[in-house]
Amino acid sequence: MSLLSQIPSKSRPAEKYFGKRDKLFWLILLVTLLLPGLIVTRLVYLQLIEGDYYQARAESGRTRIVPRPPVRGSIFDRKGRILATSKLSHSVYLWPVVQKKPTWPATLQRLSTILNIPKSKILEKIEQSPDNASTLIRIARNLTPAQITALEEHADELLGVEVDVETSRFYPNQETASHVLGFTGELSPKQYKRLRSNGYHMSDVLGKSGVEAAFEPQLRGQWGGLMMEVDGAGRVKKLLGQKKAKPGQDVSLTIDLELQKASENALKNYKGAIVVLDPRDGAILTMASNPGYDPNIFSHPITKEIWQNLQQKSNPFLNRSLRAFPPASTFKIVTQTAGMESGKFPPNTMLNTYPYLRVAGTNFGEWNKAGFGFIGYITALSMSSNTFHGQIGRGVGGSNLDKWAKLYGFGQKSAIELSDEESTGLIPSPGWKKKYYKANWSDGDSVNMSIGQGFVQATPLQVAMMFAAQANGGYRVIPHLLKDQRDFLSKRQDLNLKPSTLRTIRSGLRGVIINGTGKALDVPYLPPIAGKSGTAEAPPGPSHTWFGAFAPFDKPEIVVVVFAEHSGGSGGHTAGPIALKVMESYFHKQAPVTKF
Repeated sequence: MSLLSQIPSKSRPAEKYFGKRDKLFWLILLVTLLLPGLIVTRLVYLQLIEGDYYQARAESGRTRIVPRPPVRGSIFDRKGRILATSKLSHSVYLWPVVQKKPTWPATLQRLSTILNIPKSKILEKIEQSPDNASTLIRIARNLTPAQITALEEHADELLGVEVDVETSRFYPNQETASHVLGFTGELSPKQYKRLRSNGYHMSDVLGKSGVEAAFEPQLRGQWGGLMMEVDGAGRVKKLLGQKKAKPGQDVSLTIDLELQKASENALKNYKGAIVVLDPRDGAILTMASNPGYDPNIFSHPITKEIWQNLQQKSNPFLNRSLRAFPPASTFKIVTQTAGMESGKFPPNTMLNTYPYLRVAGTNFGEWNKAGFGFIGYITALSMSSNTFHGQIGRGVGGSNLDKWAKLYGFGQKSAIELSDEESTGLIPSPGWKKKYYKANWSDGDSVNMSIGQGFVQATPLQVAMMFAAQANGGYRVIPHLLKDQRDFLSKRQDLNLKPSTLRTIRSGLRGVIINGTGKALDVPYLPPIAGKSGTAEAPPGPSHTWFGAFAPFDKPEIVVVVFAEHSGGSGGHTAGPIALKVMESYFHKQAPVTKF
């Protein structure tokens, strides 16, 4: 290679310069051509493909949906008197879309202070709301006048916070019939997830117990709402559209308000229950349970003081009409039915009675500790003889007792509308004992069952159904709370009792009042009454007491069952006078005042 060839030529820098210039030209040309295309493509994508999404976001910034809950249907008694209705109240709503991050902590703190609600609870409501920033979220209901005033005074600090008028549940009779009516409350997060597909809103109110829950579909109604155009500050510019809320249906019950009040007043000194029904068609006239509660408390935030007062009562939310307890001697109606219907102990059966009946090494005592001599069914029921009925029960066996108990309605739900709160009770049988105790049925089990003790458990409602069958000529009724046009008479189940069986038991029940354990109800100013007492051992506490009755004896139109939990005493002396007070209220007659 020569030396000259290594010297750079003067023409090379020019070539390099012009090569770069050419590349820059082509790059500029490429960008000029491609950039508009990219922009056009992006615009097409945003408008045609993502257009609905971005339009919805834009709309949420200038439209607001104001939900309008429906007015819940009212509940009436059989005579059209109001048991539950709705009244106007104030609620506070929050519109999350207008909240500004710098001011949000102050807004949250102010709301928490005024409403006496923890900040965490407010945040929880917001987090549980649907992903729709244009919807108002209810933060609190039933504001007090002081809270409304405080919210108005601090309105400038509470952007997106609004107070609106809506309705809340109101029970004008307070504690009366509280267990029948139940109460309402806002959906829990769990309930909302389950019910949102049925049209429920996060802030919806629904029935939580009693009739409010049982007839929720009828009472609820349908939501409506307003769609409004607003500016960036949340001020309304114009109404875009509205859907009127559809009110819920009214419901009429078979309950008699005045009789319900009288029953609760008669029971006020005892824990327990009273069921009053029409034996002809099963209509429930009274379903009382004590202690009770005022369902109005659930229309407001429950304070610590209110909750502590409730805790001082013994299970005030428990509907004792639908809970199971040992039915004691009221169950002897079942035992007599099994004895006569089996053919082993016909109506003219006479048996000797004793101070006690010894079976399999166990003494089953007579309540008077002496016996009643040689007696038949009528006297045995009138005097509530344990040893007479123990012999019948041992003779027919557990399977027969089980059969007739279930035909009367024991050991199963009654089909009343409050079935979710109803206990089935328990009717033991040889098969049941084998399954759960791995043991054979014994004569002692039959004797225990024959007097309504041992494993037997029954609700006051079930006991009332049994008495109704004696009152109406041998039919098992369907107890119901809804007053409607259905023919419940045609839906009764005929137990196919022999006329002699029914006649014998009814005579015994009348004998209870005339010269037996229920003399407290043998009063001249009321129609003739028939009934049966019961006293159930309930260690370690005092005994439970029962009294079931119907009247008038010749043409019954009312059944009354009283249960007094751990009341002590006997059924005739404790529960009997309570039943008498209910009868007096129903027939609108009182004992004459003695003048001295």
